[in-house]
Amino acid sequence: MLDLANLKLLPVARPDEPRFCDLMESHHYLGACPKIGETLWYVATVGDTWVALVSFSAAALKCGARDRWIGWDFRHQYGRLKLVANNSRFLILPDWHYPNLGSKILSLCARRLASDWIASFGHPLVLLETFVDPARFRGTVYRAANWTHVGNSRGFSRIRNGYSTDATSPKMVFVKALQPDAQAVLSRPILDPTYQTGVSKMQLSAADMCSLPDFFRDIADPRRARGRRHPLPAVLAIAAGATICGMRGYKAISDWADNLGQKARERFRCRRTAKGYIVPSESIIRDVLVRVDPDEVDRSLQRWNHIYAGKDSDLAIDGKTMCNAIDDSGGQTQIMSVIGHTTKICYTQKKLDACQ
Repeated sequence: MLDLANLKLLPVARPDEPRFCDLMESHHYLGACPKIGETLWYVATVGDTWVALVSFSAAALKCGARDRWIGWDFRHQYGRLKLVANNSRFLILPDWHYPNLGSKILSLCARRLASDWIASFGHPLVLLETFVDPARFRGTVYRAANWTHVGNSRGFSRIRNGYSTDATSPKMVFVKALQPDAQAVLSRPILDPTYQTGVSKMQLSAADMCSLPDFFRDIADPRRARGRRHPLPAVLAIAAGATICGMRGYKAISDWADNLGQKARERFRCRRTAKGYIVPSESIIRDVLVRVDPDEVDRSLQRWNHIYAGKDSDLAIDGKTMCNAIDDSGGQTQIMSVIGHTTKICYTQKKLDACQ
């Protein structure tokens, strides 16, 4: 019988990462998971012996069951996804399948993950998610560790140009709150400054969309002429526009582009086909941004910023009461905004307390 008191959970040291990947590739049915973006790997040990491997990485961009459980507005979702992490792999190694071992490891993860995430990536974490294939498992270990089954995914998988057309593999969706008010933190109309990540965001006007491609037209295209499907200025303009609106990462930029309407795509000067204007895929956006000269892109953005972000000689301070938005004290939520007279850009917002 395994004495769970001797179990320890440790971050995987860099020299041990190849061993971690080899074991995951050999014994997990999904294989190894690449370490991309915000990812933490852990190993559970008894003495010097590895008994289990665990991986946490970025949350899924879209998951209806999770999003309904959180209750957040789609307009807030992308700006708050960094507060959620996905348990992308959990592997108990052969010969170590003892009772209560799995739930004990998940409990140890929940205890240390929030502090480790802040130390590694500089921002807090309030919720964990995971997906369980019901054709293989029943989620027993997650239920035993007090994770909540919030429903099933629709079964569509992400592919190069969006999502598959057929639902082939619905998954059970489990979540684990790392603090009691996780749902309230993620769903409230205005995010507490403690949990805010990244830079302030703005919305693009039609004029902004039309102007952005012009500032990138003199940049040399690093791609071969053969096979180019999207103009370089359009790709860079979309990437810049998405970033200005708060998107971070290739997937978020691509998803933002996919949700652009035909008018917006036309303003960005996207490629036109018989079915309408099409936006570049995630792989094309990544390929361009990795290969283009960053200094040229930076200079172009500075020129755009100088012209379009410096027009406000006067600022207006405006207060509004938000309908159907109730704060923690039971009163209606009131917002104070600072808005540029000329650009109509909202530079900052603040929730007012009842006593202010």
